[in-house]
Amino acid sequence: MSSIARSDPEMARAIATEHRRQSQTLEMIASENHASSAVIEALGTALTDKYAEGYPGRRWYNGCENVDVIEQLTIDRAKRLFKAEHANVQPHSGTTANLAVYVAALKPGMKIMGMRLDQGGHLSHGLPINLSGICYKSSHYGVRRDTEMLDLDEVRWLVLNEKPDLLVVGASAYPRTIDFAGFGEIAKEAKCLLLADIAHIAGLVVAGVHPDPVPYADFVTTTTHKTLRGPRGGIILCRAKYAKAIDSAIFPGLQGGPLVHSIAAKGVSFLEAMLPPFKQYATNIIANAKALAGELLSQGWRLVSGGTDNHLMLVDLRSRMPDLTGKVAANWLAEAGIIANKNSIPFDPRPPIDASGIRLGTPALTTRGMGTEQMKAIARWIDEVLTSKGDRFVLEKVQNQVRELCQQFPIPDQEVVTAGVQ
Repeated sequence: MSSIARSDPEMARAIATEHRRQSQTLEMIASENHASSAVIEALGTALTDKYAEGYPGRRWYNGCENVDVIEQLTIDRAKRLFKAEHANVQPHSGTTANLAVYVAALKPGMKIMGMRLDQGGHLSHGLPINLSGICYKSSHYGVRRDTEMLDLDEVRWLVLNEKPDLLVVGASAYPRTIDFAGFGEIAKEAKCLLLADIAHIAGLVVAGVHPDPVPYADFVTTTTHKTLRGPRGGIILCRAKYAKAIDSAIFPGLQGGPLVHSIAAKGVSFLEAMLPPFKQYATNIIANAKALAGELLSQGWRLVSGGTDNHLMLVDLRSRMPDLTGKVAANWLAEAGIIANKNSIPFDPRPPIDASGIRLGTPALTTRGMGTEQMKAIARWIDEVLTSKGDRFVLEKVQNQVRELCQQFPIPDQEVVTAGVQ
């Protein structure tokens, strides 16, 4: 940060302030994590200066001999980590990765079918106002009202009736294990392609603590942050027969020059995910989520589907405070140093801007080394904040407790970025 502090003190102060915010609060947004200093260092290298349109050995610009090595190394690591036949590591985001699959596999106007956004899906799975729902016909499946879980018999019936050309399986707010083998059987019976979007659970998948979609899906997409703990970005995995179509869909179909510094950082994170500590980390994510969920349940809060199998959970606020919205609850928690997000729950009577629930996740807290006892304490703080109805004394008291906990469990393996910033 010393160079930024000299050349742009205003920006340096803003960055340092954000670093302090992350250090002094509990990051419980399920899609966020803390990358290692090695990943962050890769993002801040001279690689950001290089244009490299094309692919290794097939570039439009000269001077790409070194970035070819970097991208090929990252591709090879992705294929090894996920046991995939082909990998494209250039997508700037998970949404871009999904759109590239649609471009590669479908013609405009063909039909995709994914999980309903208001029941746990993602906007890039056919939401009408997203490009996925503008360029393609879309239909959706959801969870059962009684269990709030996916019912594969119901999904099968819907798929056979809707006859999509591409079935999408994956979610951004679904707390249960996804049966990829079952979805593979449905896609086979319906004679449609299958895309598995594992953006949230990729780290759990590669660690072997969640079922793997690669053997069953034609395409697999994921972000590289979240549970995978890399830089913000995306990748696409696919069977070899789709490799050319996928690569063409990314470049020149949807993107120009790839972000080589981000590709290098992805490669660093893939190596980290291959090392033995990562498996223990992923195991701890789930243990922490179960401990957090169990304590919230003991406090009388209802969780969507009754609990969690993965890294996240949805709290139905109406179970104890019928008038409390997710928007207000998330704001109270943020003032106390607990960062979560409002979230719709299945069959939510409220609009998404307010929502009846909050989403909580454990990846970032687990990265900091927190364990099940800390999760139980955090659950009690969440209960205290919410049931106080935003009482200022309670918020300040919990904020002080949060800061003490954060001092005990600092964000690991990151350089202090406040040096030289006043």
